[in-house]
Amino acid sequence: MAIAKWKDEYSIGIPEVDKQHMKLFEIVNRIQELLCDEFITDKYDGIVAIITELKEYTIYHFKMEEDYMLKNGYKKFFSHKVMHQDFIEKINAVDYSKIDNEQNKYLNEILYFVCDWLITHILKEDKLLAEM
Repeated sequence: MAIAKWKDEYSIGIPEVDKQHMKLFEIVNRIQELLCDEFITDKYDGIVAIITELKEYTIYHFKMEEDYMLKNGYKKFFSHKVMHQDFIEKINAVDYSKIDNEQNKYLNEILYFVCDWLITHILKEDKLLAEM
């Protein structure tokens, strides 16, 4: 079951950005799948791999989005960039020792944070990019 199901309302109308947002939803859903997999008793390596992928893809996505904003003279560029930096800092602050000790609890926290941030950011901030 997908926790972060892509909906048409998340589309901002910029094809490359929408495609990258869909990829972020796929990564979030892999976190959910790992969390729900009762056959994997030690999820540490899987969690680290997904968090690493999330971090790398998010940096790539934010760079593309920020380049788009600069190219098109987006007036809220700096405040938007700060939101991106805050997200990256949060992901960089993941405590791998907590993951090792309380895997499902910590994975749930990460999942909730990423899913909530992604949907809220798309609907409130990224939608403004299409209005430029």
